[in-house]
Amino acid sequence: MLNYKNLIGRLFLLTVLLIGLQSCGAYMHQPLQNRDARFGEVTPTNQLLRELPEPKDKIVAAVYKFQDQTGQYQPSETGASWSTAVTQGGTSLLMRAMEDSEWFIPIERENIGNLLNERKLIRSSHLQYNPSGGGVNSVPPLLFAGVILEGGVISYDANVITGGAGMRYFGTGASGQYRQDRVTVCLRAISTNSGKVLKTVYTSKTILSQSVDGGMFKFVSFKRLLEVETGFSTTEPAEQAVTEAIEKAIQILVLEGIEENLWEAKDPEKAKQAVKAIKREKMQMAVTDLNGRTKEQHRSKSSWTINGIGSMYIGDFGRGTIKPGIEIGYQRHFSEWWSAGINYGMSNLGMRHFFNTRAGYVDANAKYRMLPFDKYTPYLTGGLGLLFTENKEGDFSIKDKHQLKLNLGMGMEFMLNQNISLNVSGQYNYPFDDMIDNTTHGKFNDAYWQGKLGVSYYFGKPF
Repeated sequence: MLNYKNLIGRLFLLTVLLIGLQSCGAYMHQPLQNRDARFGEVTPTNQLLRELPEPKDKIVAAVYKFQDQTGQYQPSETGASWSTAVTQGGTSLLMRAMEDSEWFIPIERENIGNLLNERKLIRSSHLQYNPSGGGVNSVPPLLFAGVILEGGVISYDANVITGGAGMRYFGTGASGQYRQDRVTVCLRAISTNSGKVLKTVYTSKTILSQSVDGGMFKFVSFKRLLEVETGFSTTEPAEQAVTEAIEKAIQILVLEGIEENLWEAKDPEKAKQAVKAIKREKMQMAVTDLNGRTKEQHRSKSSWTINGIGSMYIGDFGRGTIKPGIEIGYQRHFSEWWSAGINYGMSNLGMRHFFNTRAGYVDANAKYRMLPFDKYTPYLTGGLGLLFTENKEGDFSIKDKHQLKLNLGMGMEFMLNQNISLNVSGQYNYPFDDMIDNTTHGKFNDAYWQGKLGVSYYFGKPF
């Protein structure tokens, strides 16, 4: 005979071992030794900067201050933390991104006082060693900027999304947790001639933290206790997230500036293709929510559905067998979230060797979609219906035998395209009379479960 307790325990042990093997990568790369200095990591968006079309003329640009405007401190679960959540070196990161794009000639303005003092020292040295003043004008004039870049890190949102999952059985288990923060950058280009704000861009980047751990605390034999723990955690550096957001802002600023004729590219055709790509990305973001899900309307206002069904009776004779059937329905959608409709179906209800009856029904249901803008969405249904079955004489019609019923269900819908979707659902039907099997017995009325698999066709105007 199969011992289910031992089987469950072994499955949990296997889960913990798998997590332990997965975490071996972290253990094999523990920082047990000093490491040499190296080049900073290159972000994925840095490659986008290097692929920008070549400028016709580089833009002389100044950055006075690009700083943290959030005042946000690092979140802490143990007490107050006075470390800032966002790097204070935003100006340096922006200057580097400008240089990597090869569209700008960055000029020093953040510490302009130091630069001017040094130039004064050069002049005074020339006067000291050449009192006649012949070398005073040997220091060339400073470049002046045609554009000033302003802005900063305007938001740091901690714990935008948190979650996790875990299992534990008799001292053996595993769990995982995740947390997502979000940093937001705003950048604007200002004309030094007129003071006009030429362009403003807004970008954001998420910061992901994850942890996985597992362990076992179990007596393997008398007075023999086994305890095992393993786990690891990873956190995306906040500085790297800020860098990516800044680099994305520079890319958008350059390409949207080309589109609005603020500056020109050396190769107009290549620039045209790059502008088209960034416009597509911008249109996609217009229908994307905070969690990265695309908010697109996939459904029209009306739909027909055909389902294959399996019905299982539960009543005075116990649990019945699954009987096949078919159902058709019409739905009217009042919003992206809600719809109502009517369904008609035919099936059999019965139990082997005891009884079998034909069953027809008409249901009026409401449906609520949880993720209406996604291609796949779970949904809830509920409503009232009329069930008609065979009477004791074997007659089958609404006039001979019918009863009111309540139905509740849930399911999943997957859109194949704008008009066709696949549906799978389960539904519980509870009649208000105990007469499905023509026998009145027990505290509860006869009922039946239904499983449905079908196709929906959407037509009419979209929302």
